[in-house]
Amino acid sequence: MKKIIFLIILGISVKCYSQVQNLSGPRIGFTLLMDGETTDYVTGIDGSPSTFISQYGWQYESRFASGENITGLVEWVLLVGAMERGKFLPSISSLVGFRNSEGIEMGFGPNLSLGGIGVVFGFGMTMTSGKLNIPINFVYSPQKENSGSSFNVLLGFNMSKN
Repeated sequence: MKKIIFLIILGISVKCYSQVQNLSGPRIGFTLLMDGETTDYVTGIDGSPSTFISQYGWQYESRFASGENITGLVEWVLLVGAMERGKFLPSISSLVGFRNSEGIEMGFGPNLSLGGIGVVFGFGMTMTSGKLNIPINFVYSPQKENSGSSFNVLLGFNMSKN
């Protein structure tokens, strides 16, 4: 009986795993940092109102099979910013969200950076051409303990294997 239950669980697990599609790829963009300690660190000026920085990184995305029009997503986004200023601003975000059949997507999740722990809200669109996917995302992060809010624009690409 235990072997039958194990085989059923194994079969369900394999079926669920086979429905997950990995769509990871590079990301580049820019961020507008609002007044806060992170902006002061980047500019070297206390009380600097805001600054733009570049972003470079990688997005790990898993797309889960679901209904015909909506697909669930889990994303991990690793970025390094402000390299053009000789600074190192790493961040990691995890978002859970969805994408519809037209490519419109949105998500929400935690963010960890030098500015502290906070949340991010993202929305955007993924355009496709054959197996090539080109996402553009707009991300907002409210004020954290050691930094002001930020607005991000990220662009990337990945390839579908289907």
